[in-house]
Amino acid sequence: MTVTLEVSDSVGTIRLDRPPMNALDVAVQDRLRELAEEATRREDVRAVILYGGEKVFAAGADIKEMQEMDHTAMVLRSKALQDSFTAVARIPKPVVAAVTGYALGGGCELALCADYRIAAENARLGQPEILLGLIPGAGGTQRLARLIGPSRAKDLIFTGRMVKAEEALTLGLVDRVVPAAEVYEQAHAWAAKLAKGPALALRAAKESVDAGLETDIDTGLTVERNWFAGLFATEDRERGMRSFVEEGPGKATFR
Repeated sequence: MTVTLEVSDSVGTIRLDRPPMNALDVAVQDRLRELAEEATRREDVRAVILYGGEKVFAAGADIKEMQEMDHTAMVLRSKALQDSFTAVARIPKPVVAAVTGYALGGGCELALCADYRIAAENARLGQPEILLGLIPGAGGTQRLARLIGPSRAKDLIFTGRMVKAEEALTLGLVDRVVPAAEVYEQAHAWAAKLAKGPALALRAAKESVDAGLETDIDTGLTVERNWFAGLFATEDRERGMRSFVEEGPGKATFR
């Protein structure tokens, strides 16, 4: 399989495995959507890691495959392309991208679908589609601008340049830079910690933030208020507050 989902200790790892560069062809795109939907459904998956292996995250789309597509073919395909990445972005659980080597084009766009990005010191990120006479088509013009701001996003998209890990950190494109050998380990530690947290509250937090970024603040506050009040119906809220009162903060065990 070109993409797999492996689950351990409530952490699901969606692993790209299409050597040598994890090019994101149609089959990979469709498989990503299937596994994102599976990770969403499965109760034994409480957090998710996106990972391309030790050498490369994903170097972009399969250009040879794309070159064969004409306008009609891409009109028919482009929605499915975006839907695959949106399925990853909408996993209602914490998602971390463990980025090694190249994360370019669709690879960068896939990393943008995560809630948090840990990059290797050797990572290189960018949106080079302009060099092909194109623009990002899997959410890059939207998610990148929301993450790092429009002017910085336009710089990367207009020039197509790659940025090294340290510049990506400065831009806010990644959240942490670590030695390459530690990328997956640290991503797993981040995910495993959250996998022990209150699942519904984490979902509420993620959906509130994401929905708020896509609407006006009054609507966002309504989303937040509804989730906040709704969590008072959960067992985890009862356990968390009881533990806080009886034992102090940070000692609750959630189900």
